[in-house]
Amino acid sequence: MEAGGRLPGLRLAFETWGRLAPDGSNAVLVLHALTGDSHVAGPAGPGHPTPGWWDGLVGPGRALDTDRWFVVSPNVLGGCQGSTGPSSARPGGRPWGGDFPYLTQRDQVAAEAGLAQALGVERWALVVGGSMGGMRALEWAVTHPERTGALLLLTTTAAASAEQIAWAGIQTRAIRSDPHWRNGHYHATGLGPHTGLGLARRLAHVTYRSEPELHTRFGRSAQAGEDPWSGGRYQVDSYLDHHADKLARRFDAGSYVVLCEAMNSHDVGRDRGGVRAALGRVTADTLVAGVDSDRLYPLSQQAELAAGIRTSDSLRIVESAHGHDGFLIEVEQVAALVGELLA
Repeated sequence: MEAGGRLPGLRLAFETWGRLAPDGSNAVLVLHALTGDSHVAGPAGPGHPTPGWWDGLVGPGRALDTDRWFVVSPNVLGGCQGSTGPSSARPGGRPWGGDFPYLTQRDQVAAEAGLAQALGVERWALVVGGSMGGMRALEWAVTHPERTGALLLLTTTAAASAEQIAWAGIQTRAIRSDPHWRNGHYHATGLGPHTGLGLARRLAHVTYRSEPELHTRFGRSAQAGEDPWSGGRYQVDSYLDHHADKLARRFDAGSYVVLCEAMNSHDVGRDRGGVRAALGRVTADTLVAGVDSDRLYPLSQQAELAAGIRTSDSLRIVESAHGHDGFLIEVEQVAALVGELLA
């Protein structure tokens, strides 16, 4: 690993749609954000409690037309949806827990490069990702420029900012402060740090959405049948509770910590002469897009990417009232960007 730790072996879960062309020229890599997984498209089912997170983007006749493209989406190394992570067994059978080695985006891309080799993909026609997935997509284009034909970077950055590190640090602190955290070694107890994970998710979700959207949807309204002056909740409290409970049931707190720390490590210019020099390595036809209402990954960060990548067109703006999550919600606008790159 980049930080010096070692994994004696690893497993990556992945899903594919379509078929790889005989010459391998039609492969597309789709990289998920922090709490995503490999289930980009398709209905809910065993192991996937919700439909695909970009379901409107992948399939016959869609932007990533599976009659033409071979679409691959791995669950990130360090995750908890089939890939090796803190909840996975280490040699001897015990979960890694708090001993899981420190991960960076470059480690995760190295694992994904191994997956590409196993699938027989020498070069991706397109690599696309948003948020944390965008960090890895950028690392693909900088580390393996000869293997990245086109690149779509959504709501991401060349390096995690102090504010982004601070938000993630508060979230990991909430998890580690839970009495059931046990220094990360809770998997065998049956009592995980669900309260801390829920607090982390509540905080994160506020940064993922925009203030105008929260005001329009909830305002100061009380939750039905509850009085905030007597210990009840506002509607926005209930909304955050719902998302916290939903995540705690499907996601491992140890993976949340490991992946947040990997995001905080993100700096494409590290040991490469700085961000400008690193971006100069990109040779892929590139589109960079940001969401106009994103307060977590502001447009200035995408502007830096667009200006620094010489093969990039001008910065594209996704119009959305939903904040950072707009890259997941505004599927038609994202589809237009994908179509432009794959035309």
